[in-house]
Amino acid sequence: MLATSKHGVSLLERIGQTPLLRLDSITAHLPHVQILGKAEWANPGGSVKDRAAASIVADAQQHKLLGPGISLLDATSGNTGIAYAMLGAAMHFPVTLCVPSNVSPERKHILAAYGAQIIWTDPADGSDGAIRQARALAAAEPGRYFYANQYGNDANWRAHYLTTANEIWQQTAGTLTHFVAGLGTSGTFVGATRRFRELNPAIQCISMQPDSPFHGLEGLKHMASAIVPPIYDPSLADQDIAMPTETAYVMAKRLAREEGLLVGVSSAAAIAAAIQVAEQLPTNQETVIVAILPDGADKYLSERFWNE
Repeated sequence: MLATSKHGVSLLERIGQTPLLRLDSITAHLPHVQILGKAEWANPGGSVKDRAAASIVADAQQHKLLGPGISLLDATSGNTGIAYAMLGAAMHFPVTLCVPSNVSPERKHILAAYGAQIIWTDPADGSDGAIRQARALAAAEPGRYFYANQYGNDANWRAHYLTTANEIWQQTAGTLTHFVAGLGTSGTFVGATRRFRELNPAIQCISMQPDSPFHGLEGLKHMASAIVPPIYDPSLADQDIAMPTETAYVMAKRLAREEGLLVGVSSAAAIAAAIQVAEQLPTNQETVIVAILPDGADKYLSERFWNE
């Protein structure tokens, strides 16, 4: 008898190949510019972090670092944790996450739904406090945990070198002139930029980060005041943009009301940065800017700024 063929796609097969969205209304004053958003909320876990998490898990399994009786451990501000929790549920390994207790209620509900074990850390210490807690747990019980260390794991940036950048290159038929991504772990920016340097060194790669240590751009790091991720390479950026939280809030509301797109705050910040780049260019220069939109607004709808 012939084996029954399998239909549909698996969870892992749903990660990647996210669409590029053309933003027409907010760029109407820039006739020679296309701004395209890479809609990473189309990943099954709802964010760009699915790519890095899947890469880190696959690498750990290949090197036999994650197996029976071993829990994946990491620090996260939310999205990577959600991706780990989703993969742990689907692939049947335990997940322990150190998370600042002031992450949005929506993130807390999603993590609970997937069944991950959460260790809440002091919100005043931000993501750095979660990192310190995860390091302490890993050091205290090394046989119990695989410390995934998304901030220092090369499998993070390699996910974007191998997938995100190549997808963008194919989706734009190699015509992109500028690439914009926010800095959290920095994996998206570092990995994609390294690949773009090979595909076309003329592509301008712009990083974006919060403009101060105290900010509302959840998931992003103000590098000057934070524990700098070991995978971060500041020499890669052609330009780095400091983004005020309020600017991102305003852009999030504009995208909802002018483009019909509900995006997360870091996604709005990336679009604000892309527009800033576009407005600095000569008015007759044909330009294609691709910005990474890490997630949608579903994890931020409890934020007050929507109604202000």
